[in-house]
Amino acid sequence: MPDEVREREGVQVLMCDPDGPPVATARDALDLIGASFLGAEVVAVPVARLDERFFSLGTRVAGEIMQKFANYRLRLAVVGDISAHVAASPALRALVHESGTAGHVWFVPDLDALDDRLRAVA
Repeated sequence: MPDEVREREGVQVLMCDPDGPPVATARDALDLIGASFLGAEVVAVPVARLDERFFSLGTRVAGEIMQKFANYRLRLAVVGDISAHVAASPALRALVHESGTAGHVWFVPDLDALDDRLRAVA
């Protein structure tokens, strides 16, 4: 399935294909942002699409990607299990917790949890 904009819980979401190209750089984030201009308010990226460096905060990959989404006033939803990454990194654990309250970046374990978040903002 290609990346496509779909309505979920009354919100237009760019649903990214888990088998699509990896998101490893700010340029990759901009490609998704460009695709979201078809009307999406949220970009849902499966964990499988994120480069491993995203979860190692010292690389700054996560910060660069998240900042691009914030600059364009788009929500980024990271969808999937990141518990192993969180367990291994207190800094990532803090980022996930903080982003849950800030609103621009969501870390959700699955699509049901994404739908819950979308209902809360719709």
